[in-house]
Amino acid sequence: MFAKPFRVKSNIVMKGSDRRKLKADVSTAFPSLSSDELIELVPSKEDFNVVKIYAHKGDAVTLYVGHKNPLFFEVDKQLYPTVYMLWRYPAVLPAFRTWPPVLHKMIGGADLMLPGVVVPSSGLPDIKQGDPCAITLVNNRAPVAIGTAAVCSEEMLNLGMKGRGVCVLHTYMDHLWAFGEKSSPPTLPDAESERPDVNGKECATDEQEEGEEENPEEKGEHTSVQEQQTSELVRDQAHPALTHQEEGEFEDAKEEGEQVQDDEESPQEVMDALLWQCFLLALKSKVKKSELPLLTSTFLRNHMFSCCPSGKQLDIKKSSYKKLSKFLQVMQKQHSIIRVKELTKGVESIVEVDWESPELHFSVPKATDVAIPLGETLYHPPEITTLYSVSVRLEPLFQDANKRKGVTLQPAEVRSIVTEYVKKNDLVDGNNKKTLRRMQECYQIVFPGQSPQIKKGHIEPIDVSVAYRGSNKKVTVIKNLEVYALDPSAVATALQHRVQASSVLQPIPGAKDRVLVQIQGNQIQQIGHLLLDHYRVPRKYIQGLDKVAKGRKKK
Repeated sequence: MFAKPFRVKSNIVMKGSDRRKLKADVSTAFPSLSSDELIELVPSKEDFNVVKIYAHKGDAVTLYVGHKNPLFFEVDKQLYPTVYMLWRYPAVLPAFRTWPPVLHKMIGGADLMLPGVVVPSSGLPDIKQGDPCAITLVNNRAPVAIGTAAVCSEEMLNLGMKGRGVCVLHTYMDHLWAFGEKSSPPTLPDAESERPDVNGKECATDEQEEGEEENPEEKGEHTSVQEQQTSELVRDQAHPALTHQEEGEFEDAKEEGEQVQDDEESPQEVMDALLWQCFLLALKSKVKKSELPLLTSTFLRNHMFSCCPSGKQLDIKKSSYKKLSKFLQVMQKQHSIIRVKELTKGVESIVEVDWESPELHFSVPKATDVAIPLGETLYHPPEITTLYSVSVRLEPLFQDANKRKGVTLQPAEVRSIVTEYVKKNDLVDGNNKKTLRRMQECYQIVFPGQSPQIKKGHIEPIDVSVAYRGSNKKVTVIKNLEVYALDPSAVATALQHRVQASSVLQPIPGAKDRVLVQIQGNQIQQIGHLLLDHYRVPRKYIQGLDKVAKGRKKK
């Protein structure tokens, strides 16, 4: 029901009388909840909203949102819990167990087929046709889906565990889940200690043939999968990628589950999910309407990277998209959240954002950092290190130190190797710098939360200059802000507030993804204060600030 985006009709705070009625309805629908648990779920004083939506097929659905998450949804006067509610009270609904790869299909809109149900030693839960039920994964009893029983449990056994088992309504990582805080399922130990019976040769969904015969060779694979897969596999799934899998990918998903992944390997699914999370959070908390159009490269460097959780590293090359342009195309075509356009040849910009998209209906966690003036994003200057690359001509000099052509070294390392070479070969002038001059200069630049980047040549400084435009009016021009991951539009806005003068952004001819900031008047002094004091860029990486002193001498 929520595999595709839905449309919000209204979102209002519930009145006291409505809350009391909802509490009574919840108590009737889920009698196992105690009075204290009901009060916690439907508080009398805390924020609690009722949201009217239309699902993608036109169904009218009512959501009840509390604690920043949708806790219940109502369809045709039937009340259902969401995964957020069941993660707190997992015993509210009877549950069927299945294998982790089946979740891939259910997120895409498939129902749970009986061959994919793992029958515990205690047997199936006692359930009637049409009753609400939950779906959990082997080794974790935290529900990942909610639906209704297609047939009663007795009929399931009579059918030989073939056919449709659960008509799925809502899953972890669908669009209803995305309406909340997008948290992951908790790890709840599975009470089933015995090895469960497996019915059917593989984890079936309604996209597979129901009448296939059991293959004994493949049946052994399930035992292997069961032992290796845990609930952590579920947390590593990427929301955009999973909703568009082809049927043939099921076996690939099962094989992936059999491989023990190391944390440092950053699987594509993990990176896709992180990319999706940073993308939504950047649009929600960083991008303003006044910034549009916004260079896609700037959006990545200054907005998405800053939204990456502490301890994690965003790397598009390790995702299934490989390139930012491809990822943004998916966001535009499949989710209609943004619109990307090539305003100048070879340079793409985000020109429009659907701020009403259900994907952006979530609360942004409060920042723990100190407040930043002028509404700017907290900026940390990069660490820049001068390096030297071993050239072909000098490779024999570094051969004893096992440094081949192309290896980059810091000046101190070069001096140490040269000194050792001089001592070993009884040469003179060990301290001269001819060696450095013959090497190719490089630099290493490290932005917070990103991998170090080594680039050839000298790093371009931020260039500040005064120019004259029509009617002999002075303007100040700033270039190369992007080299230091500074957002030109944010810098322009900050300067406008400081000097109360208009500014414009202009593409730099011949420089891909580069723009210059132009602001009225000679504003070098204010620009110096902004770059040195606020952004904390070292003075040696800024050229042109000395023009202020020269201007005063002429007066």
